[in-house]
Amino acid sequence: MPKKNKLLLIIIAFTAFFTIICAVLTGIYAYINYKYEINPNGIESEILFKVEQGSSLSKISQNLEKEDIIKSSKLFTLVTKLRGNEAKFKAGEFLLTKSSSMATIFDKLSDGKEVLYPFTIAEGLTSNQIVKVISKNKLFDISSMTIPGEGTLLPETFMVPKGMKASTLLEKMQNSQIELIDSLWPTRQKNLPFKSIDEAIILASIVEKETAHNSERDIIAGVFINRLRMNMRLQTDPTIIYGISRGEPLYNSKGERRTLYRSEINKKTLWNTYQIDGLPPTPICNPGEASIRAVLNPAKTNFLFFVADGTGGHAFAKTNKEHIINVNKWRKIERTIQRSQRKKSD
Repeated sequence: MPKKNKLLLIIIAFTAFFTIICAVLTGIYAYINYKYEINPNGIESEILFKVEQGSSLSKISQNLEKEDIIKSSKLFTLVTKLRGNEAKFKAGEFLLTKSSSMATIFDKLSDGKEVLYPFTIAEGLTSNQIVKVISKNKLFDISSMTIPGEGTLLPETFMVPKGMKASTLLEKMQNSQIELIDSLWPTRQKNLPFKSIDEAIILASIVEKETAHNSERDIIAGVFINRLRMNMRLQTDPTIIYGISRGEPLYNSKGERRTLYRSEINKKTLWNTYQIDGLPPTPICNPGEASIRAVLNPAKTNFLFFVADGTGGHAFAKTNKEHIINVNKWRKIERTIQRSQRKKSD
């Protein structure tokens, strides 16, 4: 056989072999990608999957297989590396579906959309009390957490991921209050007897501690606005309590919750509005949105007094004479409640 023909045959054979190898490799790659992209078992089942901070691709893949979310950790690792996505995973908790393809699972772990949990901070807590509530919840990383200024936080419900820094939540609460007050301040009533946002928050904190009824907030705000305009002292018990205990409940020697003593009402502190004129120097808690709105747009009323009415609400009065009648009614209700409590304890 001529040398030219032999050479031609060799070239043809090599080309055919190379073509076969390429076809085989292409087929393998296509199969790998097919297995990576398709639904592995079709079973609808959700599972909470956690990626620890600093976890390697190999560790994540093994945990996915262990939880039966994927069928092959090696395949998941291989294709993730081939696609150049090895460093894209985020730490956190993710809700994964076992019926998802590996590609979908990769997308969920890399886009950073973690599972979020509702976390509610109640209105009327002091900043110290809010920090304590956060510290007791396992959702948060409480390292480097400090107590914010009184009245600088907006209590509400937040959606948070597990492991969120507590300092980040506190900053979010501060920013939420700033955004709220900035939006409401331009819409406030004209000629209110306070000039600054800080003073508005102080008064809102007092309204917050005086009532839990949204229907009363603007009326109580109206009472305090009337008193400030007339240079009457606010005479509100929660301010005395804040001056004594910074907002913590008061207890007697038996460890029972108690009301204020006359000596405490008569004692002058920076926050005792029975003894000082105008507003105290700081908020006494962190008011909610409803109390802030009430202070900026209070009810237009002639009321100057209010006292508990035994239903959880308050009885309002325009004159001191009317107020004394309401106080006597409340004292009678209070005595009845105390007698009932004593009978239960006997």
